[in-house]
Amino acid sequence: MIRFHLKCAEDHSFESWFQSGAAFAALQAAGHVICPECGSSRVEKALMTPALRPGSRAEAAPARPDLRDPATAREATLAELKRQIEANSEYVGMNFAAEARRIHSGDAPERSIYGETRLDDARKLIEEGVPVAPLPFLPARKAH
Repeated sequence: MIRFHLKCAEDHSFESWFQSGAAFAALQAAGHVICPECGSSRVEKALMTPALRPGSRAEAAPARPDLRDPATAREATLAELKRQIEANSEYVGMNFAAEARRIHSGDAPERSIYGETRLDDARKLIEEGVPVAPLPFLPARKAH
C-alpha cells in the first residue's frame, strides 16, 4: 500500500491510499479518483515528501554525542585524574619497571612517573616493596 497526497483541479488537497503506483494510474485514467470536497475527477498527485520511519538506532540515540565529553560523573572523575597524572608526572613508557626500581634504590632522582609494564613485572615490583599502582586508563600515547 502507498499513500499519495492528491490535488484536484479546484486546488483542494487530500490524501488517499492505493495498492501501488500503477493502481493509482489505472484508477485515475478511468476517472475513479474523485476529490471528496468538490467531486472533480481531474485529480493529480501533489508534491509530497516520503514518510520515513526512524530506525531502532535513531530512536535509541537521537543525537550523536561528542565522545570526548564524559557521559557520567564517574567518567568525569577519571578524566580529571588522568589530566592530573599526566600534568604532574613523567611518562617513562615501557621503561616503567626499570625506572621505578632505579628511583626506589636511589639511583635516579625521586619523582612521580607513570608508564607501562607487563603484569609479571608489576608483581615483582610489589614483591620488592616498590610502591606502584595500576592506573584506570591507558596513557595518552597509547590511546588510539
